[in-house]
Amino acid sequence: MEMWTKPGPTTGPQETLLCPTSDTSQTTTELRDFFAKARNGSVRLIKVIIEDERLVLGAHKELSRRWDADYDAFVLPLLDEQQPCYVLYRLDSQNAQGYEWLFISWSPDSSPVRLKMLYAATRATVKKEFGGGHIKDEMFGTVKEDVSLSGYQKHVSSCSAPAPLTAAEQELQQIRINEVKTEISVESKHQTLQGLAFPLQSDAQQAIQALKQKKINYIQLKLDLERETIDLVHTSPTEIADLPKRIPQDSARYHFFLYKHSHEGDYLESVVFIYSMPGYKCSIKERMLYSSCKSRLLDTVEQEFCLEIAKKIEIDDGAELTAEFLYEEVHPKQHAFKQAFAKPKGPVGKRGQKRLIKGPGENGEDS
Repeated sequence: MEMWTKPGPTTGPQETLLCPTSDTSQTTTELRDFFAKARNGSVRLIKVIIEDERLVLGAHKELSRRWDADYDAFVLPLLDEQQPCYVLYRLDSQNAQGYEWLFISWSPDSSPVRLKMLYAATRATVKKEFGGGHIKDEMFGTVKEDVSLSGYQKHVSSCSAPAPLTAAEQELQQIRINEVKTEISVESKHQTLQGLAFPLQSDAQQAIQALKQKKINYIQLKLDLERETIDLVHTSPTEIADLPKRIPQDSARYHFFLYKHSHEGDYLESVVFIYSMPGYKCSIKERMLYSSCKSRLLDTVEQEFCLEIAKKIEIDDGAELTAEFLYEEVHPKQHAFKQAFAKPKGPVGKRGQKRLIKGPGENGEDS
């Protein structure tokens, strides 16, 4: 940050304000050191305030219980109705860089305009000093209800919800639904061009949401052929080496796996869908229903739950699921073939008599 002087009346004092720049020299050494300590996960909350034009440590809280049990008791008492501040709150989830944090910008309506400007100008600096890769979510609040636990949960729900459709988009969507929907039985079972739709049970829906939030890394689903539903089998923590053991040898299953790996120097977490069907060990009815329900299940997961699937794989034996196989499926090699031009060969055998070409002046003719 740089300080600049706002010109005032020639006879009165001048007002000094902060102007945001990329310089982070206004952060105290104490705060930087505390950030480094907190990132290892031993601290639950950090409050950052501005004193004498410098970012300083305002308060902190050590771990006590689960993040949601501590949240309101830790966060809300630290929020002043007149004074803006920043709050970094450690969640219990982790990413590749360590524990994930919630970044709260608190700026109450009743605080002075100059303070609001000052804190707005230093927000990027705080994130950069702490490390943006550790921050999972950000919230801005002017009243405590905005940044309470219920406020944060509403924030997460609104972020995960699909964007609202315009009236024209809603009309087009309904037309497409009506075009492909046909009644196929008195039981009001619907079959569409995309396949047969069995409803996801509530625990299966919750598991998909948890996978999207990376709270779990594996889901196994099965069809209840009698009730015509898609049920959750389990969500046991699973590594790549465990995948072959997750594949039943006598029944079909749907699997979702959070594939954590590196590609070309980048760390990636890709969701892979695996459809396992052990050949003719399953009944014809089971094979047909699993095949018909697959595409509608994927449509639901991708469109309604907004879960991006990097690769869809079909296997008949769990032994196929090796680390090399997964990597090549998610990142297939690009083969480029360049065919060299080949000069055509002449006819085989004799090529006939040589042609005689007369030179100039022969037979009395000039050239």
